[in-house]
Amino acid sequence: MQLASKFKTQTPTSLASIAFYGIVGIIFLILLPFTGFPPHVGLVGITSLIAAYGLLMNRKWATWLVGALFFVATVFSLYTLYFVLTSDVIATAGFLAYAILTWIFTIIVAKRPKDY
Repeated sequence: MQLASKFKTQTPTSLASIAFYGIVGIIFLILLPFTGFPPHVGLVGITSLIAAYGLLMNRKWATWLVGALFFVATVFSLYTLYFVLTSDVIATAGFLAYAILTWIFTIIVAKRPKDY
């Protein structure tokens, strides 16, 4: 099946979750050299891109991967928020948005119909 037809068969909420995980993966991989190459940032970026691919291709394992990313992203963002909260407003806003959007898109992926 061609890639364009895969996008046409997705619902708007599924497309939003695919876009979220894809964009987050790209952002984390772009930020990797700026943060001194910590392995957890690269791992979250690569795993987010794999989750976006799995959601696009309607793979069964994508839901489990998004569930694992939920816990990893929650711990990562809340831990970073704890230490950055009073010192950097931009980082605080970014990680707070990342945590909230992760929770929202995890619920969207968990509620999507399992027709694959």
